[in-house]
Amino acid sequence: MDVTFHLRLAGLLLAALAVMGLFLPRRFNWKQESASLSLLNRQILYVHNGFIILLLLMFAALLLGLTRSLTEPSPLARGVLGALTLFWFARLLVQWFVYDRRLWRGHAFNTTMHFLFTGLWIYFTATFATALWLNFRG
Repeated sequence: MDVTFHLRLAGLLLAALAVMGLFLPRRFNWKQESASLSLLNRQILYVHNGFIILLLLMFAALLLGLTRSLTEPSPLARGVLGALTLFWFARLLVQWFVYDRRLWRGHAFNTTMHFLFTGLWIYFTATFATALWLNFRG
């Protein structure tokens, strides 16, 4: 496994996720769906989405711009890779144990997306865990 290639690919995929995040409000009809929320809760929804997009872009920039630094053995690289591994593993667990199965079972598109994103979270977790393991090996 060429970990450098996979770290860069993960960076591109994270950038793509960030772009997708720009379309979430329209795709899920947030304007109408959130109309019954208080102004504070509605703004929290949009602000949190914005910060998730920013975080994904920062992850992408880190992976694309500092790939070599992440593959060179160092405490900082291990800390970053460890944090990324834990983050995406937690996201994988949320996919299966927080979202209600009724959201995707029996709905072809939602089921496809559920398994597609499950695969993506597994890929991210495996990529960062492998890079971390290789970093420890020196």
